[in-house]
Amino acid sequence: MSQKTMEVVKNLDIKRYMGRWYEIASFPSRFQPRNGVNTRATYTLNEDGTVHVLNETFTDGKRGFIEGTAYEADPQSDEAKLKVKFYIPPFLPIIPIVGDYWVLYLDDDYQYALIGQPSRNYLWVLCRQTHMDDEIYNQLVQKAKDEGYDVSKLHKTPQSDPPPEGDDAPKDTKGIWWIKSLLGM
Repeated sequence: MSQKTMEVVKNLDIKRYMGRWYEIASFPSRFQPRNGVNTRATYTLNEDGTVHVLNETFTDGKRGFIEGTAYEADPQSDEAKLKVKFYIPPFLPIIPIVGDYWVLYLDDDYQYALIGQPSRNYLWVLCRQTHMDDEIYNQLVQKAKDEGYDVSKLHKTPQSDPPPEGDDAPKDTKGIWWIKSLLGM
């Protein structure tokens, strides 16, 4: 059975999309530690129109992070389909990993978003705040289900309020969290 084409947000205002987003829920990924909390993404517009991506997560009180670059998959298209390039492992940038970042839903005020990609193996529920209203969350989950995602795989991400300050936390400089998550530990 062929799945229908995913609906993607059109005419994304990239400047309004910049800033910090908190991960409310996601599909578990080998690129993130399983016991990570306070996971968040911060997007900053670069002068060349690309986006600097900083993904942070906290494991056992230590801050792990990875940086990358996002750019439009097709500059001629009005669809919010981006590519994100990270270097793996983060502490030894050798291998570029490029993934899809499709904005499937975004409210008019740019306060919450649903992010997926064509394989439907990855899904993120993001919010400008550390907590999301249950009604909104359920609407986003239903939207993902309608787009063919197996929403039973969604895992809620613990967020503390107020969120930790990134620079104050001890850093996981060895990238151990990345190795552990890759090995499924």
